[in-house]
Amino acid sequence: MPVKTALITGITGQDGSYLAELLLRKGYRVHGVVRRASTFTTQRIEHLYRDPHDPAARLFLHYGDLTDGTRMAGLLEQVRPDEVYHLAAQSHVRVSFDEPEFTGDTTGLGTTRLLEAIRRTGLGCRFYQASSSEMFGATPPPQHEGTPFHPRSPYGAAKVYAYWVTRNYREAYGLYAVNGILFNHESPRRGPTFVTRKAAVAAARIKAGLQDVVHLGNLDARRDWGYAAEYVEAMWRMLQQDEPDDYVIATGTSYSVRDFVEQCFAHVGLDWRAYVRFDERYLRPAEVDDLVGDAGKAERVLGWRATVHTPELARLMVDAELTALGLTAPRGDAAATAVAAAAPAVPTPARR
Repeated sequence: MPVKTALITGITGQDGSYLAELLLRKGYRVHGVVRRASTFTTQRIEHLYRDPHDPAARLFLHYGDLTDGTRMAGLLEQVRPDEVYHLAAQSHVRVSFDEPEFTGDTTGLGTTRLLEAIRRTGLGCRFYQASSSEMFGATPPPQHEGTPFHPRSPYGAAKVYAYWVTRNYREAYGLYAVNGILFNHESPRRGPTFVTRKAAVAAARIKAGLQDVVHLGNLDARRDWGYAAEYVEAMWRMLQQDEPDDYVIATGTSYSVRDFVEQCFAHVGLDWRAYVRFDERYLRPAEVDDLVGDAGKAERVLGWRATVHTPELARLMVDAELTALGLTAPRGDAAATAVAAAAPAVPTPARR
């Protein structure tokens, strides 16, 4: 079989790193788009990278930015991918309230620029759009592919725009373009400002005597949390189907932020109530109360089903933080410990 080529925007993020691993295991040549910065942001994929002069190298990085449509079109012409996985975005929901214009420009219009570049270059590639459960917002759970959208943040609104423009290019121009509507998915590679990673880091550091308390916002919000390393498999399966379509990817379970925090601290033998402090700065101006996905279509059509659920996810994330600190993970969940050991965490910045 000819070797397939994939282009990943957002390759240095949590999902991009797991997806790159998956595609390399499947024999792909993988090209990733990296935003130029004065510091390196490639920690999550350093274990995959080889000198491009090496004849065996199959991972290649290119500078690019979603605000530059000309550059994206040039990269498409240069790489000529069989599959494009569009994961890049301003992806922090709380930050989107502070930077709504930037969020709309990258998360929303960035998708249009990429789709238009594909259309104008005439490439017959398949396109994956990373849609989000935040699009459902205030709509009561469970949410599925036919559930109406009611976003409650600039991020959610930008993702709704990107969702519909993806469908528009599919229906108007015949592009093979799909939306993966992924519910919350976490891992040891999650950014340290996201609540799940923040809780896991705090539990490990407090256990190690390196931190006293952690400040969090709304503990009552409920989410459907899955494991990012599993969710990228669903992305790949979507682009292997005969016809393009849209899919919800979720576990179908609901846990509160409080539940997740409790699981993290309990795993290291601590009572979370002694260490968690409330800080209203972390509250959103408009909250999303409950997101629970119905991934029945993905199971029927793609043969995909989540196996890691919130309790196990919390434990494996804490285990990864303990390992990073040179500590031994608690005995108990061997599967979670093994997964954590195989998934290097992103270094946590020094506490200010």
